[in-house]
Amino acid sequence: MRNIEQVPPLDSVHRALRLLVALRDGQVLSVKDASAMLDVVPSTAHRLLAALCYDGFAVQDRERRYRAGPELAPHEEMSYPPNQLRGAIWPSIETLNKTLDETIQVWVLQGPRVRYIDGIESTQSLSVRTAMWDLVPAYCSAGGKALLATLSNAELESIHAGGLPPWRSSRITSLQSLKRHLVTVRQNGYALNLEEAAQGIAGIAACVKDPGGRAVAGISVAIPSIRFNRKKIPDYVEALRDAVATAEADLGKPARGAAAHAS
Repeated sequence: MRNIEQVPPLDSVHRALRLLVALRDGQVLSVKDASAMLDVVPSTAHRLLAALCYDGFAVQDRERRYRAGPELAPHEEMSYPPNQLRGAIWPSIETLNKTLDETIQVWVLQGPRVRYIDGIESTQSLSVRTAMWDLVPAYCSAGGKALLATLSNAELESIHAGGLPPWRSSRITSLQSLKRHLVTVRQNGYALNLEEAAQGIAGIAACVKDPGGRAVAGISVAIPSIRFNRKKIPDYVEALRDAVATAEADLGKPARGAAAHAS
């Protein structure tokens, strides 16, 4: 019988598995967070996180925090490793951020939710922070709705087989209302989010597709509602479409090495 006071014989494996579970459940961890969670010194936490990154179970974002990597995502939903996708899309979102001076976010679809993978904050004093959420229901996010609009009704029903994930401020309350809303998104070629994810924030987004025509990411512009102007939607859309065109062209090029854009 195992002594309950005995330290696990493979303590490093035990700690790595605890990190894996946290990342799988959507937590975003700094080295300090991981150190506190595991009750180890920061250098030990850093080594464990680096090992998870090496094997694709974690990725490090631009703020040097760690998120779930491609090995923790359902493989049928992955088209590009996150680091490669970030590297290819970065030039386009950097230009979009400079053009509009609003916060830009990049999202990928994971089942009925979208995961934030990159972004650039506005320099204005009143602005939306990047990575306010790591994983949110797709139907209440502009980037998520842009991605959902590329799916068929059968695919929408499949990923929402358990119902819509609950979210406190969304105006969409059923799969049928989501389907009706996505008809408009497809017709317009962009998605709007008017305080559906959070009070005081509006968003507009478009979808990036790979050379084969498969949707791989949503690029969204996040704007404080007090500054959002419906009359400027054509300007937002034009800038978004330019960014999408650049991102899609860069996705069609041979990989240049994600490490160049990962820091």
